[in-house]
Amino acid sequence: MKEWLKKTFKIVDWLPYYSLSKFRGDLSAGLTTGIMFIPQGMAYAVIAGVPPIYGLYAGVIPLLVYPLLGTSKNLSVGPVAVDMLIIAAGISLLAEPNTSEYITLTILLTMMAGGLQLIMGSMQLGAVFNFFSRPVIAGFTLAAPLIIAFTQLNNLLGIELSNTQYIFTIIEEVFYKLDQVQPDTLLWGGLAIIVLTIFKYTKSNIPSSVIILVASILAAWFFDAKALNIQLVGEIPMGLPPISLPEINFSNMRELLPTALTLALVQFMVVASLGRTFAKRNNYVIDTNHELVAIGASNFLGSLFQSIPISGSFSRSAASEQANVQTPLANIITSAVIIATLLLLTPVFYYLPMPILAAIIIVSALNLIDIGEFKFLFSTKKSEGFIAIFTAVCTLFIGIQEGILLGVVASMVNILYKYSRPNVAELGLIPGTRLFQNINRNNEARAIKGVLILRVDASFSFINADFFRDFIIEKTRERNNNTRHVIIDGSTINSLDTTAIDQIKSMTATLKNWDIELYITGLKGPIRDVIDKSGLRNYLGKNHFFREPHEAVKHILEIMDDEDNTSRLDVYEQEVNNHEE
Repeated sequence: MKEWLKKTFKIVDWLPYYSLSKFRGDLSAGLTTGIMFIPQGMAYAVIAGVPPIYGLYAGVIPLLVYPLLGTSKNLSVGPVAVDMLIIAAGISLLAEPNTSEYITLTILLTMMAGGLQLIMGSMQLGAVFNFFSRPVIAGFTLAAPLIIAFTQLNNLLGIELSNTQYIFTIIEEVFYKLDQVQPDTLLWGGLAIIVLTIFKYTKSNIPSSVIILVASILAAWFFDAKALNIQLVGEIPMGLPPISLPEINFSNMRELLPTALTLALVQFMVVASLGRTFAKRNNYVIDTNHELVAIGASNFLGSLFQSIPISGSFSRSAASEQANVQTPLANIITSAVIIATLLLLTPVFYYLPMPILAAIIIVSALNLIDIGEFKFLFSTKKSEGFIAIFTAVCTLFIGIQEGILLGVVASMVNILYKYSRPNVAELGLIPGTRLFQNINRNNEARAIKGVLILRVDASFSFINADFFRDFIIEKTRERNNNTRHVIIDGSTINSLDTTAIDQIKSMTATLKNWDIELYITGLKGPIRDVIDKSGLRNYLGKNHFFREPHEAVKHILEIMDDEDNTSRLDVYEQEVNNHEE
């Protein structure tokens, strides 16, 4: 029982070593992120299409659950802008935002996403994270902030716009409704954007969104913003979130499943990547499978208390680290701040202007855009830069879920293409050694006359079998006048399937028609087993397999010396040995 508790509840790992000094760090971090959470939680709930109070509800139970199960000391959890965009894109197809049906579906989606994460975590499927390559993440995080920013133009301008994720549709509607723009609303929101931007570029540690929030509430009360036709948040229920089981409807669950799966994977991607980033920076290790369980349990149990989906927040986690966070207990302190707000301060938020929330959302979203990431991808590997651009374009023009899926598909196609056309190096002898290296990368490497030595830098399978066969035949044809022996250095081949076996046989038959012998060297144990079971060893002949190219070359030169009474082998060995001496 004790082992099960230790394995399941990660709080057991750090609680016995807790101290007053660590509590001071967690208290500072928890209060900091709690203050940040209030405006962000309410703003992100607006993105999702639910009333702002549900953003605060997400700061209660999930933040109490994650520290019990999570393995990251630095991660601050809660609603995240990108997740809210996925929610809005999926549920708005089924119900009108801010309606009771829409809210019900959002809570059900929270439970479904949490359930999927619990299942994946319990099945040790943390490797699913690898499907989201760095270019896909970069592309999505370029498009998503733009979509988020444009979806807030209705609150920023004070006009009615369609609930859509397509920015060009929004731009078209804004163009046709320019005469309906509320000047006072735009003034309030515009000033807030300017102030928040100034805070950003001065790199101030002051919680700018909190200051804007408080100042706007006071200004809205003093100047009677409602009389100026500025929309306010309005009545917010006071008290803790009620406990209730989400309405289970299998028809709705079937329609929500694609969105739930997308959300579950994207949230895990964020939690795992952020967790690894902070763990590396602070010299500890996280368990990705346990992170799946932790975030899944937080969402699943949170849905019983009206929570919208939560995952890891980069901005709040960074602020938490800066405030000297020590353990996951900081999340519990943040939750205490939210609980105090729900019990005491919700009447204050009646006067919060919607354009101010829109400004906070827009600036926070645009801060997520990282152009430097695209520069890095293009400078390091152009194909990955193009995948990032492709993902971003698909997300903007086709849809959020579709963009993510197409980005993943593009990454897979890119991998398959690379595997189908692996690097094949022609090898030459490094004088003074028995080593054979790439002639095109090492000026010292010297080709052996009459012998073509090739190395395939990939597993040999049905994906690249045709390419490898054709490459060897074409390379041999180029040197056909003087090449009588071909050696394949198989030291880099990690797998070999039956299609590759057939292609080796086909290649051998073609080369024999040209009076060229094929040899294979350096095969690993599991590959030799496949060679033996397939009958390829008998087909080529046992004297066509060697441990290393050096042995194969010696065997070949000995045969060539016998055929034309020369001393190639002596010259070869003298060159190797003389240099070695």
